[in-house]
Amino acid sequence: MGEGEGRTIGTALVTVEYTGRHWERIAEALRPARVIRAAPKDGAAIAAALEGGADVAILAGDADSLILEKGRQLRWIHCNHAGINNSARPEVFERGITLTSSAGRSGPVLAEHTFYLLLSLVYRSRLAERQQREHVWNNLYRDSRGLYEKTIGIVGLGNTGREIAARAKAFGMTVLGYGRSAAAVPANVDRYWAAERGDGVETLLRESDVVVLAARLTDRTWHLIDAAALSMMKKTALLVNISRGAVVDEAALALALRDGTIAGAASDVFETEPLPEGSPLWDLPNMVITPHCTPEMPDMPGNCVEIICENIKAYREGAERLRNQVDIRDVYTK
Repeated sequence: MGEGEGRTIGTALVTVEYTGRHWERIAEALRPARVIRAAPKDGAAIAAALEGGADVAILAGDADSLILEKGRQLRWIHCNHAGINNSARPEVFERGITLTSSAGRSGPVLAEHTFYLLLSLVYRSRLAERQQREHVWNNLYRDSRGLYEKTIGIVGLGNTGREIAARAKAFGMTVLGYGRSAAAVPANVDRYWAAERGDGVETLLRESDVVVLAARLTDRTWHLIDAAALSMMKKTALLVNISRGAVVDEAALALALRDGTIAGAASDVFETEPLPEGSPLWDLPNMVITPHCTPEMPDMPGNCVEIICENIKAYREGAERLRNQVDIRDVYTK
């Protein structure tokens, strides 16, 4: 869609289940389009709406096989969540469908969660809890120090990555960043490498005391952190994954933690969720796990609605690019 080539919305399929003021805002933004609401798991109603000519879909979930098979007239799909990998299928881009997400709706809290995981490692929360339970009074930090003046490397400088960078600066850290765009160095980043310039992530891995993963899961980032990448990191380094589980080769990570290749890791996301009972990550003393959950933003539905309405307006006006629009570089086929 080129600049100025506005598009009308004839029929919009909506499966987000907002009510009250949140729904009223979406309904107002879509007028005068015909709007068909369906429950997220009501396959029959969804199929009927798509076969009836829906050209826009605002989905609670992903652009799955049903959506793509029945939605032959779709021109824009919005998925109302952050991780877009399950929707970024080759067929979407081959058919020229515009695909957007609600990424950024929880960025500040995801950044807080990142530092919860990181501080749990640095301040040895698992050991502290055990000592308290066993009434043991021992110094936890004889051979460690805090985050101040350490170097953090952030892989992925999107909504969450930028929030993490801002908080890292508040901790007095040096911030290294690796992202896609070569346009400009993001705020709060001291040194930056860009995929568009052909830069690799190796220098960031070697120089960082902490590596945080906040990148999208794509074919290019699948198992980005493998055995070779882990071996580049400092033996004292910590790894935190707040993006998607498959950005890390979990088997390689378990070995690296067991063998002392790196000092510790923490993750909220895993290749298979729930994390299988037999995963070696569960029992590693230098691993912190949370089950893919984050405290709510003050008004996350409102944040999502803001993104949706902004994109409805931009779509109709023919904006060159919608907010959180993904492209062929985001394709995921693993």
